[in-house]
Amino acid sequence: MKPRAFILTGYLPVVCRDAIYIEELRRRDLKVLVITPAISRSYAAAHGDDPAHPASMIDEIAFVDGSVASEGSYLPGVIERAERWRAQYDVVGTYAVGETLVEPTGLIADAFDLPFPGLRAARACRNKFLQRWYLPDLSPASALMPPGSRTAEAGSVPLPAVVKPATRHSSEGVQMVHDEAELAAQLATYPAEETILVEQMITGQEYSVESLTQDGKTLFSSITRKETNDVDSQYFVEMAHTVPAPRDDAWDAVQRANIEMLDRLGVENGITHAEWRLDENGEARLMEVAARTPGDGIMVLYRLATGWRMEPEILRIALGEPADYPAARRYARQVYVAHQPGTLVDVTVDWPDVQPRWVDDGNPWPDIPALPAHAPAALRAVFVYEAIGTELGPIRSSDDRAVTFFIDAPTLAELDAIEARVRAAVEVHTR
Repeated sequence: MKPRAFILTGYLPVVCRDAIYIEELRRRDLKVLVITPAISRSYAAAHGDDPAHPASMIDEIAFVDGSVASEGSYLPGVIERAERWRAQYDVVGTYAVGETLVEPTGLIADAFDLPFPGLRAARACRNKFLQRWYLPDLSPASALMPPGSRTAEAGSVPLPAVVKPATRHSSEGVQMVHDEAELAAQLATYPAEETILVEQMITGQEYSVESLTQDGKTLFSSITRKETNDVDSQYFVEMAHTVPAPRDDAWDAVQRANIEMLDRLGVENGITHAEWRLDENGEARLMEVAARTPGDGIMVLYRLATGWRMEPEILRIALGEPADYPAARRYARQVYVAHQPGTLVDVTVDWPDVQPRWVDDGNPWPDIPALPAHAPAALRAVFVYEAIGTELGPIRSSDDRAVTFFIDAPTLAELDAIEARVRAAVEVHTR
């Protein structure tokens, strides 16, 4: 009899950062198989033999070559490895923890007849221009520039506009342009083989919606309010998340649009993380949607807000087991601290019993347990992503952020009040 196994896919440091996926699978006595981009080799070599590290609990790791700038480049390697594992294991589930391998993971699940978002959703949720194709009335006006072409007519898109690579993530390469000269200059920075979108700039409040779907029915859906740095720069990096967003007219507009999106993309099973902005008419416009766990610390925020971890429910859906998730009973927020470009000298926190914690790329984050619903507002953690001596530049993508903190409170007013106090207490020292 073949051993039962579960396939996780994604960038290995991301897979290991939230070790609960691996721990839950081992608890079920399943073999843990991971498919990851080849860039993760050095990370696996550094941590695979450390019994205290989640990487040591992985039974097999497959490294596949490819690039986010070249569509479909990872697919042959993923299918080749899955074919080998089909002969060795009884594969009972698969899940894409990170963005890069969502589409190949959907093809694996389809071949094994496992619960997954569905072929249309797995394809479209990894590709911004397919989201525009399937959901034109929910999307901003856009112009598509295929590989090798940088002269496509963008006249249908008013300026200023946003230029974005179609398959990258973490806001990498996304930039505002104000006129034709800036547009031409920005287009020249992308590789010739990359697909580019030029889109209408939507300036209203940004939100995301995290939804759990099982057998085509929504089990849970909640809105996260976001703050981004485009108010004072030409970039679109997320600088704060609040779970849950206040329930108001914007909440209703975003939820209506998200329900329509889930239906038209045919989402069957799993989590979706969709980002929306309100236009001048108060209508929600889709920025992008992903069929995987939300990034940053949003999963931590859901635990703080609801008292439950969401990851075990995601795995239950992937395994075809009954799943559920509660509504929030507290407010939680993650804030990224702005910094002056320069060499990182220190991070200080003037707060009782709280010290900054340095978290290396991919190593498990310190656990932040949930508090009772009516506990006083609290600073829960301050994390530093970069080592002392690192050169910090302007915040142009998510990877440029260096320091973040987590807070929670019984009410939004108390959350806002403690945020102001914490911002004054956390200092990023650069030289």
